[in-house]
Amino acid sequence: MRLPVDLSRKQGKTHKMAWTRTSRWMVGAGLVAVAALAAGVFLTTQSDTDSGLVQVNGRVESDQIVVSARVPARIADVLVREGDVVKAGQVMLKLNDDGVAARTAQAAAAATAQMAQVRALESSLSLLRSETAMLTQTAQAEVTAAQAELNRLGVVAQQSALERDRVKQLADQGFVGPQALERAQVATKSALEQYSSARAQVQKAQVNLQNARLAPQRIASRSAELQAAIAQAEMAQAKALEAASESKELTVTAPVNGHVVARYINPGEAVNHGVPLYAIADLSKVYLKAYIPEPMLGRIQLGQPAQIWTDSAPDQPIDAKVGYIANRAEFTPKEVQTRDERTKLVFEVRLYPTQTSQLKLLPGQPADGMIRLSPDAPWHAPRH
Repeated sequence: MRLPVDLSRKQGKTHKMAWTRTSRWMVGAGLVAVAALAAGVFLTTQSDTDSGLVQVNGRVESDQIVVSARVPARIADVLVREGDVVKAGQVMLKLNDDGVAARTAQAAAAATAQMAQVRALESSLSLLRSETAMLTQTAQAEVTAAQAELNRLGVVAQQSALERDRVKQLADQGFVGPQALERAQVATKSALEQYSSARAQVQKAQVNLQNARLAPQRIASRSAELQAAIAQAEMAQAKALEAASESKELTVTAPVNGHVVARYINPGEAVNHGVPLYAIADLSKVYLKAYIPEPMLGRIQLGQPAQIWTDSAPDQPIDAKVGYIANRAEFTPKEVQTRDERTKLVFEVRLYPTQTSQLKLLPGQPADGMIRLSPDAPWHAPRH
């Protein structure tokens, strides 16, 4: 009865020994594979470094410009969408706001009225300046004439008074009748009245002359009114231009040539000032964004020549240079496959094309880069 038990134990030991041998073989094979992979990575990296070139890989990116609303309005028409290529000045979006049109018309009418007032004041001032010299001369002549007339009438009045006195003496002596005395008295009275009237005319002429001499002050006052009107007209014109600019902002255009990578609005939506509408990738400012391991950081410098290789044009590398090196390390991004799995910290580098005529890069496109460490190192295609 104990024999089966002993046989089962022996069978268990036999299976355990077989599993142990299998596990050891699998572990050994895995270690050999890892060692071989590590040796291959090391030899490849060492080979690139020894050849005077460093290979990096990443994705093409570009400067992005966010197009925002300049005025609060409602989306009337969306003319471009994600993926469209736009040119600078191309209409992308139309906004609608009835209040903008009303404010524009009102501002234009106010500016027109202010300019009309300015022109009226300019005409009045010009006429006043032209009349000033003439009015002064005329007033001076009237004063002279009135003074002469007053002097003449004063002589007449004096002679009439003497004639009256002489006739009175003759009438007292009985040489003339009372009629002659009466006529002399009437003539004297008339001469005195004319003299008083002439004296009033002289005073009036003198007042007119004083008023004419105040013309420079009136000109200065009218000039001040004109300057104030001009300032108001300029303010009205500025408001009109602002309203026209606001009306112009209802048509949104592309600021640069580029590729629409994002659209944040839909027709009928209301937007406020500063709300993003689109994101445009500037195709004239593309670059390859890649990462280098920390041990290689000391050998990469700004301005080093480089080449960018793409799968779409494997035989046409694009000349470039190192234009940016991050000053802070980061952990390897998930979308980047590094060649040395033991390196955890990497630094971002950017390779900028040096010849715009060779630009064949689009944002999001995967690409490889070769950075020349030695000036005499020959270029070669990336190794995959």
